Amino acid sequence: MATTTRKSTARFTEAERGAMQERNRELKAGKGDTEAEVLEKLAAMPPVDRRLGERLHELIKETAPELIPKTWYGMPAYYRNGKMICFFQSAAKFKARYATLGFSDNANLDDGAMWPAYYALTELTPQTEARVAALLKQALG
Repeated sequence: MATTTRKSTARFTEAERGAMQERNRELKAGKGDTEAEVLEKLAAMPPVDRRLGERLHELIKETAPELIPKTWYGMPAYYRNGKMICFFQSAAKFKARYATLGFSDNANLDDGAMWPAYYALTELTPQTEARVAALLKQALG
């Protein structure tokens, strides 16, 4: 009788597995629920990502003070009523060429049958900050 091996076509990268393991550690340790822990994650990022993340954190606090900062898979994320609204993913986390500002399905960004939920972020200019602020207001609307 021949045996066959099943290979999964959906494999996670080492970075993705690391993020999942980090999230499990956060949950088991009861960590990731404070702004101080978010600031620690930001401080540990490479300089370019750290500057983006820290400014984005300030912008979110200014624009949407009702959002609560927590970590999510080791990334800064922002919650309302226990539901994640948006997150910041550093470029270094997954060796990408840009950082990401992402919105969950709890964000009210609906615009017809299709709309963006993730945004590439390379710098925060006054125009970019205005766009982020508008997205946050829409997401919470």
